[in-house]
Amino acid sequence: MKHKPPKERKFGKGVVKCRRCGTTDGVIRKYKLYLCRRCINEVAPEMGFKVYE
Repeated sequence: MKHKPPKERKFGKGVVKCRRCGTTDGVIRKYKLYLCRRCINEVAPEMGFKVYE
């Protein structure tokens, strides 16, 4: 059985990807960061954010 490839998304959650790792899960778009929550946690101190646990 042949399957068609998934269509290109024009809007919604599946369009926005993390700039660092490419995942579409948990992407933070505020302030045009476009990083997922995992990458933000790793890179935040270098960007000037304070990480609170």
